[in-house]
Amino acid sequence: RQQKWKSSVSTQAKMPPCDFVPEKYESYPYERIQKIREQNVAPSLRTYYKKPLLLHQGHMQWLFDHEGRRYLDLFAGIVTVSVGHCHPKVTMATQKQLARLWHTTNIYMYPAIHEYAEKLTSLFPDPLKVVYFTNSGSEANDLAMFMARLHTRNFDIICLRGGYHGGSPYTLGLTSLTPYKHGVANGFGCTTTMLPDVFRGPWGGSHCRDSPVQTVRKCSCTEGECHAKDQYIEQFKDTLNTSVPKTVAGFIAEPIQGVNGAVQYPRNFLKEAYQLIRERGGLCISDEVQTGFGRTGSHFWGFQTHGVVPDIVTLAKGIGNGFPMAAVVTTKEIASSLAQNLHFNTFGGNPLACVVGAAVLDAIEEDGLQKNSEDVGTYMLLELAKLRDQFEIVGDVRGKGLMIGVEMVTDKDSRRPLPAEEINQIWEDCKDMGVLIGRGGLYSQTFRIKPPMCITKRDVDFAVEVLHTALQRHVARA
Repeated sequence: RQQKWKSSVSTQAKMPPCDFVPEKYESYPYERIQKIREQNVAPSLRTYYKKPLLLHQGHMQWLFDHEGRRYLDLFAGIVTVSVGHCHPKVTMATQKQLARLWHTTNIYMYPAIHEYAEKLTSLFPDPLKVVYFTNSGSEANDLAMFMARLHTRNFDIICLRGGYHGGSPYTLGLTSLTPYKHGVANGFGCTTTMLPDVFRGPWGGSHCRDSPVQTVRKCSCTEGECHAKDQYIEQFKDTLNTSVPKTVAGFIAEPIQGVNGAVQYPRNFLKEAYQLIRERGGLCISDEVQTGFGRTGSHFWGFQTHGVVPDIVTLAKGIGNGFPMAAVVTTKEIASSLAQNLHFNTFGGNPLACVVGAAVLDAIEEDGLQKNSEDVGTYMLLELAKLRDQFEIVGDVRGKGLMIGVEMVTDKDSRRPLPAEEINQIWEDCKDMGVLIGRGGLYSQTFRIKPPMCITKRDVDFAVEVLHTALQRHVARA
């Protein structure tokens, strides 16, 4: 039976019911697991929370720990569990394929890779119809950089400050967040440019972004023009005119920055940036690792929300609902540049991965998860905006669909990040009340809310009430 437990924090919030009963936990005791972690697991793999969670089972938007405690998962294994933990459709398809064929190399033909390649590319506009399968987002972005350089015969790639594109030696040059940088040579040929962040950057106002919730900063814009966008484009031009050769290999950006805390750009910024890059012979890469597969609600791909068509698109995370897989989608012409020599991937597009990917696409369609992302995400953004209006430390609420950031500040005027120990306590309180939230931003000052796309408005009410209680507790402590 599921164990009843009481939150260590007093709250009025009632966790929505769930008729799923987890299996009894029968692995090592907590202390032994912790000891193995310390002795045998690489220390760079850090854990969340003062007392790390020992998770045992998952069901749709819920996670269960070793003591049977249930949590609402608002971080989805870092924006990866797209359709729900152990979604029955995906589980069934995987089990069926496990009994048929796990792996054979892609030098042979097998149905799964062809069925899935056709299904996946049918969701992209022309001419993005060719796919190369990999195993992780870092690997996909690595390959996208490689393709851009091979195809254009140029070398330099522009990226935005605050972007996260992976941790491989190649992609670390694009990843522009200090905590991920190591003191070794990386990033040769990668040039960062100013992030058009309308909350924290030098320019921005109350009409800039494609979100139901705008920043509280006042706008100096008149009808039909965006002062902030124009200023950030000037900065982009300045980088192109001073820091790179006359021709470049490409430009990479996430449609909404993920690790940096759901940062959104002014409307039309990407459209103008793409044009400037193409004028210099470069390719435009959209990193859809977090924004893809319907998460933004209004569109299936994040780039569509900006009214652009990239030359290369990278996919991972939600593509497999937690199964390790990723992909690079591009044009036939660009893909041909890679075919001049061998470029081989042992596990990319293996039968199991492709069956999982196809089942995820079916689940998104059959469960109406893109529409759910739009409806539930918009509802959540508007509910969180009420907390921003109520609490001085909630500086910004932003995002689109179920890609949401809540940035914490000492006060709205200075926009100084709330100190880590204060954020940590709010975050710990939420966990103790049964809600798991991510963290992001340069100072880890932003709560990242990117749940499985199956969550309900009832779940949102619970989560917002929990956050409200945690914020009230902060005020009382202060």
